[in-house]
Amino acid sequence: MNSRQRRGVVLLVVSVLFALAAFGGVLALIRDVESKVGPESTAYKLKRDVAPYKELSEEQFEKVTMPNRWLPGTAVTNIDDVRGKVATNHLRKGSLLQTDMIAERPELEPGQQEIAIMIDAETGVAGKINSGSRVNIFATFEGEQTATGKGKSPNQSKVIVSDAKVIDVGKLTPFKESDDQDRSRLTDRDGVPITFALSTADAQRVAYAESFAEHVRLALVAPGDGNDIPKSDRTYTLNGDD
Repeated sequence: MNSRQRRGVVLLVVSVLFALAAFGGVLALIRDVESKVGPESTAYKLKRDVAPYKELSEEQFEKVTMPNRWLPGTAVTNIDDVRGKVATNHLRKGSLLQTDMIAERPELEPGQQEIAIMIDAETGVAGKINSGSRVNIFATFEGEQTATGKGKSPNQSKVIVSDAKVIDVGKLTPFKESDDQDRSRLTDRDGVPITFALSTADAQRVAYAESFAEHVRLALVAPGDGNDIPKSDRTYTLNGDD
């Protein structure tokens, strides 16, 4: 073998060694990527914002795939888990859905029943009352004619139910309401059907107020505060401020 042939063999061996080194580098890179990524699982992100205590549905989410090592242990991986659930707080578009973001829809307790009434959208709800909220229910009544027929008793505002549990808030709906000046005249208003979980006595109070009160309004209360209203404060007349 002459010198030219020896140089050719040396170059060939060197080329093979470089090729093996490059191949080994590629394999090492692949193993490193696999070790960092690993197996993947399905998760779900929100397509749009969801208000607190609103019922969840599959259409509100998009399916995504993520590596297991980057997926939180509380991530929802089965979309069936959202059925019958509500958001526990405000959920923002693009957020990854996790189990601590959802809860069971509020249900009736023993001795309670559902009753729904239409509440004026402007004065009664204002977009802040949702399923799961606790509210005080106020009703205002026009003063009655006195026994002598001379004048009327003072107009009254009453807390008819305290700490009532809201279990559903419907969609904005047009409805007709009696005019304040002429009870026989109906005016078009926008309202929201609100469903409460109440005892039989409280349900009767709400039904009575919806039928005979001039207005029924809701006041959102902090948890545990609704039952602390003294009896003396449950009925108000303007004369009480004199």
